[in-house]
Order: sequence, then structure tokens, then C-alpha cells
Amino acid sequence: MLRKGEHDALRGNVPLLEERTPEPLYQVENKDLRRARAYPMQPPTIPHKIDNYQVDLNANRCMSCHSRQQVAQSQAPMVSVTHYMDREGNFLAELSPRRYFCSQCHAPQTDAPLAVENDFVDIVEILRQQGGAQERGLRNDQTYQEATQ
Repeated sequence: MLRKGEHDALRGNVPLLEERTPEPLYQVENKDLRRARAYPMQPPTIPHKIDNYQVDLNANRCMSCHSRQQVAQSQAPMVSVTHYMDREGNFLAELSPRRYFCSQCHAPQTDAPLAVENDFVDIVEILRQQGGAQERGLRNDQTYQEATQ
């Protein structure tokens, strides 16, 4: 709870009972370049716009490029084989229903400035600082990036 005179960091200096002027809408990156991942099991970000993509019970527009059957033509990366597995680890012919709604895990990126300071430190850097990166097989950033793509 905020005390009198304090403000929410994301609201700036606008008192709680006053309406804040909204931030401008930032542009979605549309570079089609893969970003490095911050940790091994991080879902990849979406490197393009997805405005008006239909992803519902009737259709999944993402799969028109990223499905196993379409990647040769689209040249888009295929979704992970884990997306074709059920909970027991059995492989399915089609996308698993639990992986159907892509934006549950994957998100497009914008050119917005950071709303809060980010002090995230990559695990490779932590291990390197502790002197144990080489013993764990993490020899350099290239090796790590290859392992996480």
C-alpha cells in the first residue's frame, strides 16, 4: 500500500486518483531475426508482427508457416518436436492441443524502452564469474547460443 505522497513507479508522478496520459504505442519488431535466448528452455520470441493472426479453436495461422508440413515452402523454423508430443511423451501426427495457442509462451517484441531496470545475469556469466563454466561444458557464448537455439 502506498503512503501519502508516494507514487507507483510505473505511473510516474501522477497521483493515484488522477488519470495518466497513456504511453505511445510502440512498434512491433518485424525483423524476422532470431533473438538469443536468456536461458536454455526459454521459448523463442516472435520476430515478426502477428496482428490479425487467427489463433482460435477454428484455425492457427502460425502453423501455416511453422508446421512440419509447411517449413520447406515458408523457410520459417519448425515448431519444436515437443509441440507434437502428448503429456506422456508420445509423438502425435498433429500439433498437441496443449501447445496449440502459441502466444501462451511466445510473444512479439516491441521497440519500447524498458519500463523497469533489468539486472538479469545470464547463467553462463554467473558460471564464468565462479570459474566453473568450462567444467560444465559452457566454453563460450557461441556454444551456449548454439545450445539454446
